[in-house]
Amino acid sequence: MRMVGNNVKKVAIGAAVLAATALPVVAMASGVDLGLNYATAIGLGTQDVRTTVSNVIKAFMGLLGIVAVVIILLGGFKWMTAGGNEEKVAEAKKLIISGVIGLVIILSAYAIAQFVVGAIINGTTA
Repeated sequence: MRMVGNNVKKVAIGAAVLAATALPVVAMASGVDLGLNYATAIGLGTQDVRTTVSNVIKAFMGLLGIVAVVIILLGGFKWMTAGGNEEKVAEAKKLIISGVIGLVIILSAYAIAQFVVGAIINGTTA
């Protein structure tokens, strides 16, 4: 009985996510006004939402990149101040390796996000 309840929850969540993402697209395709004119009337920007999302992703990935570089620098600082202590050197190496792995993950996520957003923008503009 427990698995049936979990499956129903998953289906309900999936349907809600689908409805939340599909309804605005269907409304825009059918020419329904989604209130964008009201936004410009009160002074909000007229930039395309896809471009705004792309800019937010860029800013977030840039922040994560800065954090990864700070972790690498912290590992280098610990290594330089270890004074020959093998435990501190090992800890510093772990920090540097973790920072580099994080930086690789961040850069690959950035590349994937840029590709997806670019494909969406190119695919939806006439």
